[in-house]
Amino acid sequence: MAKQYDLVIVGAGPGGYTAALEAADLGMKVAVVEERELGGVCVNRGCIPTKALLYASGLFSQMQSSDEFGIFTDQVTFDYGKMQKYKDKSVCIYRQEIQRMFEEKQIDLICGKGILRRERTVEVAGREGKEYLQGRYVLLAAGARASVPPIPGVELPGVVTSDRVLNGHDWNYNRVVIIGGGVIGVEMATIFNNLCSQVTIVERRDHLLGPMDREVAGELEGILREKGINIYCSAETVSIEKEDSLICRIRTADGLILQRKTGLVLIATGRKPDITGLFGEDVHPELQDGRLVVDGNFQTSEPGVYAIGDLAADVQLAHVAAAQGTFVVEHLAGREHSVRLEVVPNGMFVRLPIIPSCIYTTPEIATVGITEETAKSYGMKIRVGHYSMNENGKSIITRVDGGFIRLVFEAYSNTIVGAQMICPRATDMIGEMATAIANGLTAEQLSLAMRAHPTYSEGIKAAIQDAMRTKKEEGPAER
Repeated sequence: MAKQYDLVIVGAGPGGYTAALEAADLGMKVAVVEERELGGVCVNRGCIPTKALLYASGLFSQMQSSDEFGIFTDQVTFDYGKMQKYKDKSVCIYRQEIQRMFEEKQIDLICGKGILRRERTVEVAGREGKEYLQGRYVLLAAGARASVPPIPGVELPGVVTSDRVLNGHDWNYNRVVIIGGGVIGVEMATIFNNLCSQVTIVERRDHLLGPMDREVAGELEGILREKGINIYCSAETVSIEKEDSLICRIRTADGLILQRKTGLVLIATGRKPDITGLFGEDVHPELQDGRLVVDGNFQTSEPGVYAIGDLAADVQLAHVAAAQGTFVVEHLAGREHSVRLEVVPNGMFVRLPIIPSCIYTTPEIATVGITEETAKSYGMKIRVGHYSMNENGKSIITRVDGGFIRLVFEAYSNTIVGAQMICPRATDMIGEMATAIANGLTAEQLSLAMRAHPTYSEGIKAAIQDAMRTKKEEGPAER
């Protein structure tokens, strides 16, 4: 006999645990099924551990030039094993806090492999056998797994995904080749470069960071090259071979074949929905390109079964999954939605994304809304405010070179529709821009707030002023 719940959630990552907490607050009886650790990939093998290692390795990197600030040490070195222990402790603290909230809100956490069966039943295959849970609703939030391309030699020892790197405690990464120049690739390249590794990035596209703004990607590429990272765009890894070390054969944009000896090859070519073993033989939800097909409320083709996060969304971000989890629970409870996943500007048939995208390189990258290039493709009349962070007082103090802040405004109303930042603290400051876009603020309204001096956020003020200066020079916009 199946145990009855209002909501059964498969997957305890950001989407799953956020939905569980929201549902419990709304009085639902909730069960969460998780095969591995509470917190999913993000907490245990993704966001939290990666950012912990970025922080620790960044401190070591800063110490390499501490003499510029009048700080001298006889020797600066690092212990990678201790860095990993620091990372593990950060993960543990985060996971324990989720566990505490589950216990406080009386959410049942059931360990085992969740398999969807008919009539909204979830079979749980655990260590002590099988049990069955039935929900008024079922929410699938099983996440994604690393996508490994079919490169000859990809199965060799020393060819790994980021999961393996984040769990290794021995340092043997003096030379690293990273296949893939997306978010995972550039963040891992930053960690290795901070720790003095010789790093090579191989990217199939003609620029790093895939669909991100080309000027932002170009700025980052220049900064990474200055740090000594080798970057090959419009290139591909032909094969990986093993001799006394691993050898990557790379075909460059001009057709040359290069050989790179390395101790580690990191596969960072993205992630794909993890639907392995998720469905029993008695259910057949509709799929498209490996993802679950959902409607506007995230319901799948199976009545009463919903899917969020990497299983259904094009945007693979933890905060997107969490927002979707909240959206679904509020829909099920008949509550007004507290999250806006997108907004439609008045009088325009354009969907304007207000999802912040953050990359924790040095300096950080953060974007929200649309870029100048995208706006023009929509036929929008815009004006752009641009500010080079080389002129920023805080950047001068901290000796951070390069970077900029660009704000995109709709020309007639002067409403902000996009922001791109590459500078320290960009991932914190982007929240202000997301709030401004979500509430339709104008350049004039944004300029009313003072920004303290000296701060990185003064760059926002300067970019606003640049856009308003452009408006004055152009005169009233013609409709």
